[in-house]
Amino acid sequence: MRLLIAAALAVFGFSGAAHACPDFRLQAVEAYQAAGSQLRQPKFFNVVAGGDNYIWDCPQIRPGTDQGAGYFTSAPDFSFNLNGMGGLRLVISAISECDSALLINTASAGWYYDDDDNGNLDPKIILTRPANGRIDIWMGTYDGSFCNAQLRMETFAK
Repeated sequence: MRLLIAAALAVFGFSGAAHACPDFRLQAVEAYQAAGSQLRQPKFFNVVAGGDNYIWDCPQIRPGTDQGAGYFTSAPDFSFNLNGMGGLRLVISAISECDSALLINTASAGWYYDDDDNGNLDPKIILTRPANGRIDIWMGTYDGSFCNAQLRMETFAK
């Protein structure tokens, strides 16, 4: 009988212990509408970078770009519903007070990650063919710390 109870606890007791991960299905902290032409002038958004979810504990997230370490929240920090993106490049970057990292899920369901491409331990991702639709952005940190950061978005002609 004890063995049966132990087996039941193992199956049911640990089934809810899955790792929390960044999830684009969750509502973002902040949501915006933006046209590619509106982003010709850079737009800035303040955020606290960091999170509790270690990216490599999340098997459903395998970015096609850099694949470094990082800690992110479950819900996106930002969701943007983009339109008029044809013929533009979208540059998403950050300036922060720590070693920040950027995680993006695009309208075409692609994951992108970066840690240091903006210099000074800050991230930058360039989407050369951004799709119209929703893009979710997480601002995390490389080492699990938290810090003030500023997200920057800007479009350029191809």
